[in-house]
Order: sequence, then C-alpha cells, then structure tokens
Amino acid sequence: MNNADHTDHSATRHLYLVRHAEAVSENGGLSDRGRWQAQLLGQRLRDIPLTAVHHGPLERAEQTARLAASELDAVPVRSDEAAGDYVPYFPTRDELPADSADKYLRLLGDATDDERAHGPVLARDALQRFTGPVEGDADRHELVVTHNFLIGWLVRAAMGARPWRWLGLNTCNAALTVIRYAPGRPASLLLLNDMSHLPSELRWTGFPQAA
Repeated sequence: MNNADHTDHSATRHLYLVRHAEAVSENGGLSDRGRWQAQLLGQRLRDIPLTAVHHGPLERAEQTARLAASELDAVPVRSDEAAGDYVPYFPTRDELPADSADKYLRLLGDATDDERAHGPVLARDALQRFTGPVEGDADRHELVVTHNFLIGWLVRAAMGARPWRWLGLNTCNAALTVIRYAPGRPASLLLLNDMSHLPSELRWTGFPQAA
C-alpha cells in the first residue's frame, strides 16, 4: 500500500534497500568480493526483526539475498519482478536540467520499446508493494535486494522529488539505504548508501566514476 492508503489501523514500515553485491558481470553471479559483501550485510542485519527478504530475479540479486539471509534467523526469501533491474521512468528533454539533458537522454537511449513500456509499470508496482505504512498494529521490517535504478526511484519518491530525479542517485554494491514510512507522516530517509558494515577494501565498488 502507498502513503495515501493507510488507515487508523496501520503501523510503520521500515524498508531496507540494498544494491546487489559485486558481480563478475551484468549477466553473472557474484565475485568472491561480492560474496563477502553479502555475508557482511547479513551480519549487519542480524538484530533487525526482518519479516522477509525480497530480491529481483537476476542471479546477482538472488545470490546476494540468499547469502545475506543465511546470516539471519529463518527469514523467508522471495523473488519479485518489481525488485528487478529496469528503468523506472523515462523523462522528456523538457523535464531535465539543460546542462545534463543530453547526458541522461544518451544513457536511456538504448532502451527498447518493451523496456520503455514495462519498466514504468514495474516501478509503480514497486511503490505499491514496498512503500507506505502497513495494515495492522505491528511494525514491519523488510529487506529488498535490488539494483541501483530502483533504489534511486524509491528514494526519490520518499523525498517527494520530481519523477526524473531518480537519475543521478547512485549506491554502491551491498550498501544499505533505509526508509521509514510511519502512519500520518511523510516518509523519512534514515540511511543512504551506508557501507559501515564493509571493510575499506570492499567499499565503493559499483559506484560510477566521475565523468
């Protein structure tokens, strides 16, 4: 449910977002460093009363989720297409800042017609499934192991920013972002791209180089 749908019988959702750990390639599983990152992530979350670990369907996300969950106490792991790797929103040129419009349009220019149609649908589904207060009286803590684009999209939504502003929001492999959705209050961004559970040699992997 989303922020507008909560009732008097709703509780707070804590959403833990993690970009998958380092992979050997976009189509492959985790590297040795990535497996280490995922295990350390799970150790970081041991004291959190997680009710579920959701992950996107790609191998690098699933492996990250399962390695992290192996450090937890019998938390169910679930695949969800809405947690996958897709472009959540395609801006028009007039939405973008003039000095960066060309860069962003080039970045998105290779998307297929199917990606342009399907990505925004999944993005709306992700907002519906993963954000906002939850029904009932018990607070909920959920982990979503996903990809850079979706984390940017959900952070943008939490901050009430314009739809195109998911662009330029980047997170590292196995970094932790936390958003709190309390009934009757705006969403709160508690952590963004936090890597304190990783030793220095495992930090900042996957972050884009400055242009």
